[in-house]
Amino acid sequence: MKTDELISILSTGVKPVRQGAALRRFAGAISITIVGALVIMLMMFGLRPDLHAVISTPLFWGKLAFTMLIAAGAWLAALRFSRPASKMGGAGLLILFPLLVVWMTGAWLLSNALPEVRWTMILGQSWRTCPFNILFLSLPGMAVIFRTIRSLAPTRLRLAGAAGGLLAGAVASVVYCFHCPEMSPAFWGVWYLLGMLLPAVAGALIGPRLLRW
Repeated sequence: MKTDELISILSTGVKPVRQGAALRRFAGAISITIVGALVIMLMMFGLRPDLHAVISTPLFWGKLAFTMLIAAGAWLAALRFSRPASKMGGAGLLILFPLLVVWMTGAWLLSNALPEVRWTMILGQSWRTCPFNILFLSLPGMAVIFRTIRSLAPTRLRLAGAAGGLLAGAVASVVYCFHCPEMSPAFWGVWYLLGMLLPAVAGALIGPRLLRW
């Protein structure tokens, strides 16, 4: 059998993938991730009682921007690593930029704070629970996002798993902002980041098993 004949047989009945199919799948997965995290947050933790007042402050929107930009970078990384032999591209910069801004802002605030309040700015009221709450909120999203990544035939499974976990964690962090009382960038740059990294590490560990196609 000639090569051309074999290709013709293998391609018989194969329909072309619609343009933008990957974007639509991820849009659906992220929507489900948001809804799932929101429902769990409302049931388990609730909204912060002063949300109506704090929502008008620049710090609240800064926290939202921090988590949303990381979520955007993680989404781009997950989209890229969902495809065979893809590279991270500019996703790394989109993730790193908000981190650098928060770290620099936190360092500046700490340097200008009284020594006795610096640890309070870093630890806040909820450093023991914050990362694990974010991880908990990210679990439903990880399942949906991993299913989406697997359907797009990734080949770099650890990186794809890490990106998917980071995406779930970052989206969960966005939702968690509406409960969390912490308003210090020094806190976000440590404990919010850890909350996003936990599902990312978990995704890297389980990616080779769950994303194999």
